[in-house]
Amino acid sequence: MHVLILGGTTEARRLAEALTTGHPGWRVTSSLAGRVARPLLPAGEVRTGGFGGADGLARALREHQVDALIDATHPFAGTISFHAAQAAATAHVPLLALRRPGWVPAPGDDWHGVASLEEAARHLPTLGRRAFLTVGRLGLEAFAGVRDVFCVVRSVDVPEPPLPLRSQVLLARGPFTVEGERAVLREYGIDVLVTKDAGGEATAAKLVAAREAGIPVIVVERPPVPEGVTGVGSVAEVEEWVRGIGR
Repeated sequence: MHVLILGGTTEARRLAEALTTGHPGWRVTSSLAGRVARPLLPAGEVRTGGFGGADGLARALREHQVDALIDATHPFAGTISFHAAQAAATAHVPLLALRRPGWVPAPGDDWHGVASLEEAARHLPTLGRRAFLTVGRLGLEAFAGVRDVFCVVRSVDVPEPPLPLRSQVLLARGPFTVEGERAVLREYGIDVLVTKDAGGEATAAKLVAAREAGIPVIVVERPPVPEGVTGVGSVAEVEEWVRGIGR
């Protein structure tokens, strides 16, 4: 059994660990996009970089005799999920998506849903003057034209320009704690938070801190996913699905 995991997420690493330790006879390969300079490496084999679109991924599935393809990419990875669906259909390889549940507002939250980073940037000056941007370094270009808001930009790696005109970069890697997020909001005088609906626990603490502080949150909604692809929300469900293929 050869399982290819399209990953880079916390869930993808947990899945690779579960499959390699629980099934010693299986070959588990994780594919990382290479967007982070020093990624946390999963168990099993690791490859880095793109495949060359859906056709390239389909060729790789055939050449490496992949028996099961798992799309465990970030909810905002976007294109790769559609490439995975097309490649799996072309190569006749079973595909399952591991999709972490999205965040749900709790009592006391002041959330403002938007459809894109560009819409978030347009909406930002109406809600505050000191923003905490937690949208990833590749999404910062959308905020380059924001003039009236000072932005604290959190990123794993140093982001490349263009950045918001008035900004400070805060390098950090999750998971984050509520206590740590409270400290960031206090230290920088944050009055508005901007985030993608990434879901999961690793970066959810900022939402609790914002709720406690009464700070509005601009939430960028998730992009669409390929139709017809089965999705599950846990590593255990993926593991059981792969077992079924091997029977």
